[in-house]
Amino acid sequence: MRVRLDDAVDERAALVPAACLFRAMADPSRLVILQHLTMGEHRVVELVAHLGLAQSTVSKHLACLRECGLVDSRPVGRSSVFALTERDLVLRVLGVVDELLTACEAAALCSNAGAGRPASAGRAES
Repeated sequence: MRVRLDDAVDERAALVPAACLFRAMADPSRLVILQHLTMGEHRVVELVAHLGLAQSTVSKHLACLRECGLVDSRPVGRSSVFALTERDLVLRVLGVVDELLTACEAAALCSNAGAGRPASAGRAES
Protein backbone atom coordinates (compact mmCIF):
# COMPACT_ATOMS: atom_id res chain seq x y z
CA MET A 1 0.00 0.00 0.00
CA ARG A 2 1.37 3.39 -0.96
CA VAL A 3 1.01 6.39 1.34
CA ARG A 4 -0.13 9.45 -0.49
CA LEU A 5 2.06 12.52 -0.09
CA ASP A 6 -0.96 14.54 1.08
CA ASP A 7 -1.58 12.01 3.87
CA ALA A 8 2.04 12.24 5.04
CA VAL A 9 1.92 16.05 4.98
CA ASP A 10 -1.38 16.07 6.91
CA GLU A 11 0.03 13.64 9.49
CA ARG A 12 3.14 15.75 9.93
CA ALA A 13 1.11 18.97 10.23
CA ALA A 14 -1.13 17.34 12.84
CA LEU A 15 1.95 16.52 14.95
CA VAL A 16 3.48 20.01 14.90
CA PRO A 17 1.77 21.11 18.16
CA ALA A 18 3.06 17.98 19.93
CA ALA A 19 6.57 18.62 18.59
CA CYS A 20 6.41 22.20 19.87
CA LEU A 21 5.33 20.97 23.30
CA PHE A 22 8.13 18.39 23.39
CA ARG A 23 10.63 21.07 22.32
CA ALA A 24 9.48 23.33 25.16
CA MET A 25 9.93 20.48 27.62
CA ALA A 26 13.28 19.41 26.14
CA ASP A 27 15.33 22.01 28.00
CA PRO A 28 16.62 20.82 31.41
CA SER A 29 16.04 24.25 32.99
CA ARG A 30 12.45 24.33 31.79
CA LEU A 31 11.92 20.82 33.16
CA VAL A 32 13.24 21.94 36.55
CA ILE A 33 10.87 24.91 36.45
CA LEU A 34 7.95 22.60 35.64
CA GLN A 35 8.92 20.22 38.44
CA HIS A 36 9.28 23.10 40.88
CA LEU A 37 5.88 24.48 39.90
CA THR A 38 4.25 21.10 40.61
CA MET A 39 4.72 22.06 44.28
CA GLY A 40 2.71 25.25 43.82
CA GLU A 41 2.92 28.84 42.65
CA HIS A 42 6.28 30.64 42.63
CA ARG A 43 7.56 34.11 41.90
CA VAL A 44 10.38 34.55 39.40
CA VAL A 45 12.77 35.52 42.19
CA GLU A 46 12.12 32.18 43.91
CA LEU A 47 12.75 30.26 40.69
CA VAL A 48 15.94 32.29 40.12
CA ALA A 49 17.19 31.33 43.59
CA HIS A 50 16.29 27.67 43.07
CA LEU A 51 17.83 27.39 39.59
CA GLY A 52 20.82 29.64 40.07
CA LEU A 53 20.15 31.27 36.70
CA ALA A 54 19.86 34.92 35.76
CA GLN A 55 16.43 36.49 36.14
CA SER A 56 16.30 37.22 32.40
CA THR A 57 17.03 33.57 31.59
CA VAL A 58 14.31 32.30 33.93
CA SER A 59 11.89 34.85 32.46
CA LYS A 60 12.67 33.63 28.92
CA HIS A 61 12.07 30.03 29.96
CA LEU A 62 8.77 31.01 31.60
CA ALA A 63 7.76 32.91 28.45
CA CYS A 64 8.39 29.76 26.39
CA LEU A 65 6.37 27.63 28.80
CA ARG A 66 3.57 30.21 28.83
CA GLU A 67 3.52 30.36 25.02
CA CYS A 68 2.95 26.60 24.99
CA GLY A 69 0.17 26.90 27.54
CA LEU A 70 2.02 25.03 30.30
CA VAL A 71 2.22 27.93 32.76
CA ASP A 72 0.30 31.09 33.48
CA SER A 73 0.93 34.04 35.76
CA ARG A 74 -1.00 36.50 37.84
CA PRO A 75 0.17 39.80 39.26
CA VAL A 76 0.79 40.02 42.99
CA GLY A 77 1.96 43.46 44.00
CA ARG A 78 4.93 44.40 41.84
CA SER A 79 5.77 40.84 40.85
CA SER A 80 4.13 37.93 39.03
CA VAL A 81 3.32 34.55 40.45
CA PHE A 82 3.62 31.61 38.07
CA ALA A 83 1.68 28.36 38.21
CA LEU A 84 1.09 25.32 36.04
CA THR A 85 -2.06 25.51 33.96
CA GLU A 86 -2.57 21.73 34.09
CA ARG A 87 -0.72 20.50 37.20
CA ASP A 88 -2.17 16.98 37.20
CA LEU A 89 -1.39 16.44 33.51
CA VAL A 90 2.18 17.73 33.92
CA LEU A 91 2.66 15.40 36.90
CA ARG A 92 1.38 12.48 34.80
CA VAL A 93 3.69 13.35 31.89
CA LEU A 94 6.71 13.68 34.18
CA GLY A 95 5.80 10.36 35.82
CA VAL A 96 5.52 8.59 32.46
CA VAL A 97 8.85 10.12 31.38
CA ASP A 98 10.47 8.67 34.52
CA GLU A 99 9.00 5.26 33.67
CA LEU A 100 10.20 5.49 30.08
CA LEU A 101 13.69 6.55 31.20
CA THR A 102 13.83 3.53 33.48
CA ALA A 103 12.74 1.26 30.62
CA CYS A 104 15.11 2.90 28.11
CA GLU A 105 18.33 3.23 30.09
CA ALA A 106 20.26 4.19 26.95
CA ALA A 107 18.24 7.42 26.58
CA ALA A 108 20.76 9.24 28.81
CA LEU A 109 23.52 8.33 26.35
CA CYS A 110 21.58 9.20 23.19
CA SER A 111 23.95 10.84 20.72
CA ASN A 112 21.07 12.80 19.17
CA ALA A 113 20.31 14.65 22.41
CA GLY A 114 22.24 17.71 23.53
CA ALA A 115 22.91 16.61 27.12
CA GLY A 116 24.01 13.10 26.18
CA ARG A 117 26.13 14.12 23.22
CA PRO A 118 29.86 13.46 23.53
CA ALA A 119 31.98 16.62 23.60
CA SER A 120 33.23 16.11 20.05
CA ALA A 121 29.82 15.32 18.53
CA GLY A 122 28.49 17.90 16.13
CA ARG A 123 31.80 19.75 15.90
CA ALA A 124 34.13 19.67 12.95
CA GLU A 125 37.52 18.25 13.67
CA SER A 126 40.35 20.79 13.56
